[in-house]
Amino acid sequence: MHFVIMGCGRVGSSLARALERRGHDVAVVDQDETSFARLGPTFEGRTVTGIGFDRDTLHEAGIENAYAFAAVSSGDNSNILAARVARETFGVEHVVARIYDPGRAEIYQRLGIPTVATVKWTSDQMLRRLLPEGHLPEYTDPSGRIVIAEVAVSPTWIGKPLRAIEAATGSRVAFFTRLGEGSLPDADTILQEGDLVHLAIVRDNLAEVERTLDSAPAVSD
Repeated sequence: MHFVIMGCGRVGSSLARALERRGHDVAVVDQDETSFARLGPTFEGRTVTGIGFDRDTLHEAGIENAYAFAAVSSGDNSNILAARVARETFGVEHVVARIYDPGRAEIYQRLGIPTVATVKWTSDQMLRRLLPEGHLPEYTDPSGRIVIAEVAVSPTWIGKPLRAIEAATGSRVAFFTRLGEGSLPDADTILQEGDLVHLAIVRDNLAEVERTLDSAPAVSD
């Protein structure tokens, strides 16, 4: 799959190399051409010098074919603007923005853009929001059999009750995050746009659960 990353600082370069190691095609955008040196001599992806929210720059980076877009520059406003352009103008479904001010997270979540605050940032968190499968668990029980993982849910599930997700996957919704705040679901909780769903799953079933939720729900759900 093709990924576009805006920002080639320590975070962006690390993310680009991690995605390339997983076999994906990566394009990195940055205003400073010298920043691409952080990618190292073995990086085979595309580098584009320009402003990450400029449409021509994004075209050059192959945004039309992008599975996901990550905005990880040093500016909150630039990251959110670029993320909105990627989603609203080019229709990229999987978009995530890095922020420096955690207080803005709620505003960004209302725009339907998952965010990762610098104070709690790890490459694993960013990858979990970009990759369709292979999410790293957030919690594993001592036996290693049960995990809690944030699993991407197709927009076709929006408006469905969370119990429909449980029925379709055989998992349990441990909690969900809405507008940056974690909550426990009840029997009538409905999935809304921007919600992040954290499931308790048997580890061996994780890949199958991810595939199920990446597809549209059955008509009977």
